[in-house]
Amino acid sequence: MNRFYHKSAFLNEIKNIITDIEGIYVDATFGSGGHSAIILKNIGINGLILAFDKDEQAIYNNIINDKRLKLLHENFKYIKNELLYNNINHISGIIVDLGISSCQLDNPKRGFSIRFNNKLDMRMNCNSNITAQTIINNYSEQKLTKIFYEYGNIINAKKISKKIVEKRYYKNIITTFELINSIKSEIPKYKTNKFLARLFQSLRIEVNNEIETLKYLLIQLLDILKIGGRIGIISYHSVEDKIVKYFFKSGTLDGIYKEDIYGNKQIPFKYILNKKPTQIEIKKNSRIRSARIRIVEKL
Repeated sequence: MNRFYHKSAFLNEIKNIITDIEGIYVDATFGSGGHSAIILKNIGINGLILAFDKDEQAIYNNIINDKRLKLLHENFKYIKNELLYNNINHISGIIVDLGISSCQLDNPKRGFSIRFNNKLDMRMNCNSNITAQTIINNYSEQKLTKIFYEYGNIINAKKISKKIVEKRYYKNIITTFELINSIKSEIPKYKTNKFLARLFQSLRIEVNNEIETLKYLLIQLLDILKIGGRIGIISYHSVEDKIVKYFFKSGTLDGIYKEDIYGNKQIPFKYILNKKPTQIEIKKNSRIRSARIRIVEKL
């Protein structure tokens, strides 16, 4: 049973990744186990799920007692190695939820939320050496600007970075509220929460190396997914969704098609589902307002 309450996104859509009820599936981001639970309900007694999560708390606090589920405290970037270690060459489907869970957001000690004053952390894997505090107090002004602009779409990223560097010159910025106060004069008053959410998002992405990890996962999927197998990816912001969209279109990270010897484009996938949440779904779970699920089938 799950100890921490979390509403997983697009639960009704997850069954669309299942093409073989006795197949092997991967839940790349186990979280509170909501997606794994749906898959378990829709596969047979000989089916299997390998569930990954680099957050140790997710693995050990959200147990599902089912012999068809194998939990792995591991980053999904190592999926190919883990499958080989478990004598698995190919899978029938995979679901990847790229969002942060309510369990993480609502835990003040994790430092993910703008609501709580605690140490700047934001690590998905608490054994990692790099925290948000590390980045805020050590990255150059130019590097901070790049992170805020590329990962948070923050227009005044340069001004924000300058304020941070000025503040930390006198004293390290340790907590979430210290960070917010250090840039207070540059925060738009009419959309404070949205602005800060993007700022924290950009830090979280950098702390956890999320973009490179996503790319590393995607390039492995063509090898490990069976013909007719399906990939479902839930994204929450344009940076990651653009990468997913390009990959699903062409099988490459830049969206450029590979060609055969005759110059014909090689199309690796066909779309099964491309959906944003409805207003009813958003009303039930406001944290999925920016989410999108894409599901494709390997040709």
